[in-house]
Amino acid sequence: MASTSYSDKQPDTDVETQRTRLCDEFATITGTDSAVAQCYLAENDWEMQRALNSFFEADMERVFAEDFEDDSNPTPKKQKTEEQPSADCIDLTGDSPATSCKSAEDDEKKLSLISWNVDGLDTDNLGERARGLCSYLVLYTPDVVFLQELIPPYVQYLKKRAVSYLVIEGGEEAYFTGMMLRKSRVKFLESEIVTYPTTQMMRNLLVAQVIFKGHKLCLMTSHLESCKGHAEERMKQLRMVMQRVKDAPDDVTVLFGGDTNLRDTEVVKVGLPSGVCDVWEKLGKQEHCRYTWDTKANSNKTVPFVSRCRFDRIYLRPATKEGVPQLCPDHMALVGLEKLDCGRYTSDHWGIYCSFTVG
Repeated sequence: MASTSYSDKQPDTDVETQRTRLCDEFATITGTDSAVAQCYLAENDWEMQRALNSFFEADMERVFAEDFEDDSNPTPKKQKTEEQPSADCIDLTGDSPATSCKSAEDDEKKLSLISWNVDGLDTDNLGERARGLCSYLVLYTPDVVFLQELIPPYVQYLKKRAVSYLVIEGGEEAYFTGMMLRKSRVKFLESEIVTYPTTQMMRNLLVAQVIFKGHKLCLMTSHLESCKGHAEERMKQLRMVMQRVKDAPDDVTVLFGGDTNLRDTEVVKVGLPSGVCDVWEKLGKQEHCRYTWDTKANSNKTVPFVSRCRFDRIYLRPATKEGVPQLCPDHMALVGLEKLDCGRYTSDHWGIYCSFTVG
């Protein structure tokens, strides 16, 4: 008698339950609905990775087509704001940005950082929104950039426009995280991708070892598991991140940031290692920087309710070895608050700009 596998013995209701769960996960990752999810999953034998690759490949080739074809005008559209960056500053192909765009805080002794979920999964107006990101990079000239929800064409666009930055990718397919390091100020040593073993949304931790002004830095960014129902997985991922922070050598300063999707109660449950601070809290919990996901102010996503959350966070663990200068946060602001010419914002998240004093 031929043997029968366990899966062959499963009742139809178990199969339906499993496929419903897959549809829900697919819809969460791609921002679609269950009907679209079922279509892609069924066409790909209910294999999640294949279905996701098929979904993203359908749009990726056309998203930035006009941007790569038009090399005669690399200047992104200006944003509707009184503080317009000058036309000379928009092109990121130079090694150093124009000094007229540098803020008073951007001096030689400070490290500056932007962390931003750029919502590459939303392909509407993505070309203009990518140009919007580049204009902010010129305006703030950050030394380090943490990015989440990148897709391959977005990375290609950044590599073409922002040649004064080294772009490090946290993946190659579907969507992933990334870092940008300003070549003239940050020396790259090495990077690695740390997988989250039980993620259902292809999430991981991107880690880079760098030197800034002679100081050793460990930079980490991640996009932790999304949605309220995945709190347990999200806390598992936070524990992994904080273990890496804790294990870093005492002569190394660690900066971790990204779209954490964290709720305050989850952070309390996990707990932060000794010496690790939440930069927003360290700077006095300024109200104007509290909400990075704010459907009351940001209209990029249409939702039937108001949601205001501090999903995007920056954590710092200064070096503890005697004689090693410490990194201390001195400023935080939200970026991306102005609408673009297309009537939308650069992302459905606000970005976080931080500066740190070394010494």
